[in-house]
Order: sequence, then C-alpha cells, then structure tokens
Amino acid sequence: MDDIKSVWSSMKAGEKKRAVMCAEDVDMPATIITGLRPGKTILLTAGIHGCEYCSIQAAIELADELRPEEVSGTLLIIHIANPSGFKERLPEVVAEDGKNLNRVFPGKADGSKAERIAWHITALQKRADFYIDMHGGDLHESMHPFVFIPGVAEESVTQAARDAAQTLSVDMRVRSRATTGAYNSAAILGVPSMLIERGGNGQISRTEVDAYKRDVRSVLAHLAVLPADRLIPPAQRPQQRELDSAVYLEADTEGCWHPCVAPGQPVSQGQPLGEVRTSFGEPCRQYAAERDGRVLYMTVSLAVEKGTPLVAYG
Repeated sequence: MDDIKSVWSSMKAGEKKRAVMCAEDVDMPATIITGLRPGKTILLTAGIHGCEYCSIQAAIELADELRPEEVSGTLLIIHIANPSGFKERLPEVVAEDGKNLNRVFPGKADGSKAERIAWHITALQKRADFYIDMHGGDLHESMHPFVFIPGVAEESVTQAARDAAQTLSVDMRVRSRATTGAYNSAAILGVPSMLIERGGNGQISRTEVDAYKRDVRSVLAHLAVLPADRLIPPAQRPQQRELDSAVYLEADTEGCWHPCVAPGQPVSQGQPLGEVRTSFGEPCRQYAAERDGRVLYMTVSLAVEKGTPLVAYG
C-alpha cells in the first residue's frame, strides 16, 4: 500500500483511498477522502493509545462509511497511530521504547520510536485546519464520556475548539494545561484541536462506538465538512460544563486497589474515593476527594503500582 504523502498529493476531488503513514519502520493504516467541494482539511487520529478500542473501531467505521459525495474539503483518518501497542495489547505505551506517545509531542525526527511517530503526525497537523484526537479508557480504565480542549494556545484557537466541542453529546469539557499531548501540541502550532474520550475497559461497546461516530460527524458538520443535518440538534445535547482544572489522583504505594466511586459520579470534598490494600487484604492507604467535583475516569484493575493514576475528577 502506498505512503500517505504520495497518495494525498495525487488525489483528485471526489476520491477516497486507503494508504499507510510510513514513519520509518512503522506503517499506520489511514484513509484519505477528498470531497467533491472545497473546504477545510481535517485530521483525525485514533489508537495513539493502542488499547482504547472504541475510538479505534469508530475511526475504522467512519473511514469506511464516509463518502466523497458528502464531504467538503479533505478528511485524513489515521486508524491506529500506535500499531505495536495495539498488536501487543499494551496500555498507554509504544512497545518498542515503552514511552507514552501522548507525552512526547511534537516529537523528534531522530528520536525513539514514539518520538518519531509523534514527529510524523506533527507534520500532518501542520497541514490541517482542525485536529480531532480520538481516545477512551484504556484496558484498566472506566470512563464517563467527555472532551478535552487546549488551554495553552492562542485564545482564538481555544475558542474554536470550544465552539466545536459544544456540538458533542457530552456534558463535561476540560480545558487542559498540558503541552506534550497530540492535540495540545497541535493547538500550540495554531491548529484548533480536541481530544474526545469514550469507552473503556478493553471492550467494544456498540452504544459507545455509535455515539462516537455521531459526535465526530457533528463536529465535522459544525466545520462545514459534512452536511448541516449531521449536526446533533441543540435539544439533544446535554448542557456542557467546562472545567478549568481537574485532580489526577495517583497511587503513592503499590497494592490492591478498591475504588468506591464510579465514572460520572459527583464527589464532595473529603468523600472517600477508594483504598489500596495489601495482598493480605489489609488497608494500607485511603484516598479522599480534595475538592468537590465529578469523576471523569478511574482505574478499575485490582493491581496498581506506585504512580498509577487512580481517579481523575473535577
């Protein structure tokens, strides 16, 4: 299969082609759709974390279902940005170097495997008018659907991302201050971007995949890349609350994790979130909420190491 750069440069209006994004010895499956009408160039990536399956499946199905006749502009969909993590079922990291791909952007041309993948994706971000990064809960994570928008960027870039995020069927929006994630890095470059979170637990949920596709289509309609009737009607969208910060609780000891909250659940300051016990069942560390908020996502595996993210809330 041909490289994405050569395929893209040779495509005409009204075409749809499969390609691979070649990053040295990494081949990422991709689909390019050039619409019949001019419009924006949109980059979508899934599988930056190889075990976030609902996002990957949604990207695969969108690439199959979207047609040039309904598109204005160009869609570039990278189905799986971390093929080795996907194939080896590794949460969070790239198999070859053990690095979290979503922590190394904008990447390095001569860096490790994850850094080189990030560098190649960054080159595509620079050609885009908008970037959607598709994520979800990992193998060990359960999640309430929400969206991240960039907080370290020109305000016009953040506002463009916020306007698009408000067309989603999620009720929580987090303004992130990170800089090394894929969408954060794109926003710093001046490209409005978002990271959508749906699904988790290493499962393919038909409900979540369908909701994911509907959300992406809604954003594309907002950007005038798809017809306006793909926009989720305001009456069908929940009122969205924006969080300017969130608490990301990490384990400060290893052991067996026993949470006592659930994704989407409101929590109050001082409310127990869970505890880590020894392998003999003895409590060794209890955790409580530092402030009022709502659970975004959480680890649901029994085993945790020191430094494992336990609960995110805000």
